Amino acid sequence: MKKLFLMLFLCHFSSAVKHTLRYALTTSSREQDFMFVGIAVVDGIVAVNCDSINKKVEPKQDWMKKAYEDNPRILERHTQQCYYPNFFKTTIHDLKQRFNQSGGVHILQTNSGCEWDDETGQVNGFTQFGYDGEDLISFDLKTLTWVAPKPQAFSIKMRWDADKTRIQNTEYQLMQAFPEWLKMYLAYSNSSLLRTEPSVFLLQKTPSSPVSCHATGFFPARAMMFWRKDGEEIHEDVEHREILPNHDGTFQMSVDLDLSSVTREDWWRYDCVFHLSGVKDNIVTRLDEAVIRTNRERPSNMAVLIVAAMVALALFLVAAFGFMAYKKKKAKGPPSPPDNGPEVSEKLNPDN
Repeated sequence: MKKLFLMLFLCHFSSAVKHTLRYALTTSSREQDFMFVGIAVVDGIVAVNCDSINKKVEPKQDWMKKAYEDNPRILERHTQQCYYPNFFKTTIHDLKQRFNQSGGVHILQTNSGCEWDDETGQVNGFTQFGYDGEDLISFDLKTLTWVAPKPQAFSIKMRWDADKTRIQNTEYQLMQAFPEWLKMYLAYSNSSLLRTEPSVFLLQKTPSSPVSCHATGFFPARAMMFWRKDGEEIHEDVEHREILPNHDGTFQMSVDLDLSSVTREDWWRYDCVFHLSGVKDNIVTRLDEAVIRTNRERPSNMAVLIVAAMVALALFLVAAFGFMAYKKKKAKGPPSPPDNGPEVSEKLNPDN
């Protein structure tokens, strides 16, 4: 069983990873107004953006800033990709005529890039245009022709198909330039992400909930985590969750342990092991109630102050009402003695 698990483990680590590069540009036009925003996305992480307001290309990741410093031509190329006002103005104007549109806001979008398999080396490029939220025209790498699902774009297809230079440039960009750029971005990104230190901690929502061993901030995504009892990996009452990406390019994962049938006295026998590919030492976290992060937090200082203030207010109101009752009673004076005149007189003058 252990040999089989080891084979699956190694197979998981050697599995191929597909990386993506995508350039997306959205432009809008209303009468004489023209606005745009563009982004470059690497493996789902926004690396660069630009827009018509700031009018400059801004790297959004530290590793992208480093890439710009080392390769000024990348910044120049991104600037060229981002600023094609004449092309988009002309295209939108042409499309408004073809769709018989006289006014209103109209949006033209481009989505270009590639997908690269780091094991097989296979590359799939793509470039697409959309207009007002619908597909307009796209490039087919197999036939090296443009595909137009809308009849209004058919004349554009015929013109671009006839432009052999455009065809050659598009094929080169999708199959060679974009993959080379993607590999370069990954090199900068990986060198930065490999320096990140993963964090591992225990979580529990309620006393009856499973204890979750959670790891975050690790890179690459080739990692595994499991629970042990007395040093032996366990599978019963254990639920593994998939590896998910973080916003900064690192990853996170969790594995839950159901403790409903485990006594508190036996908690010390359990621990969680996190193993990251390429790292010799594992991160081992022992099951300990003292280190579990939970929603059952102690009241904060502010909460204590609020409760104390409410108690003080209640006491003040009780005292105030008591004082008012006392003042009211005092204002009425002492109670009048009962009218027992003859009886009292007889007691004072028994001889009468």
